[in-house]
Amino acid sequence: MRILITNDDGVDAPGIAVMREIALTLSDDVWVVAPDGNQSGAAHRFTFGRELGVDQREDRVFSIVGGSPADCVVAGMTHICKDLRPDLVLSGINNGQNLGDILNCSGTVAGAREGALHGALGIGISQGVDYERGTEIDWTNSRTYAARVVSQLLQQVQSRGDVYFNVNIPFCAPEDVAGIRVVPFQRFARSPMAYYPSDNAGKFFIAIPETPKPLDEEHDFRLAMHGNAITVTPLMLQHTHYEMAGQLDGKLGL
Repeated sequence: MRILITNDDGVDAPGIAVMREIALTLSDDVWVVAPDGNQSGAAHRFTFGRELGVDQREDRVFSIVGGSPADCVVAGMTHICKDLRPDLVLSGINNGQNLGDILNCSGTVAGAREGALHGALGIGISQGVDYERGTEIDWTNSRTYAARVVSQLLQQVQSRGDVYFNVNIPFCAPEDVAGIRVVPFQRFARSPMAYYPSDNAGKFFIAIPETPKPLDEEHDFRLAMHGNAITVTPLMLQHTHYEMAGQLDGKLGL
């Protein structure tokens, strides 16, 4: 099995080294193609109309200079590994959770999605952080459990089709992890993204000042953040709302 790894935190981020450790327990044919710098929040952006560069860091490790996670997967699938396209694309491990509607802007999730678009099994993995206590991250749970999650998905998902996966690992003590839950992602009552003022006059950030409420007890946000569960959310490449298409078919016209 050939595995391609990418991320959105950059090729030098600690999480991608953890992901490489995990991938090497599953296969000895592991390749890394990741952005040369932080691309958090890049979502599924492609770099059109601007040249990109490939920097080989070591054997089977490449960075795409100026590239997004989606750019990296395309370069990995169609150029760097074109002799034998990867069967599995692992994106992450992200520094911080990708839960609820936040996955729409996640470069980590986009890396898995682009892998699935190229025919691989795409899995994005994020390690949760307790931001109320600080930003320091503990990779113990990822090292302990992520390979088990990936192995089980490889065994259970026989037909990949339009499906890819978003996985979140909780930040609790390893012995407190409350199993694996396959759940929907949390649709928030409104977007969590908001204007956040800077200390510099006339400047601001786009940030997530607070989590919109209410939260569903059986969706990913509550279970990962407050229930200590590893959450696995199957996602679809096919975005069409078939029920609405059926309702509107023949009712719109000129």
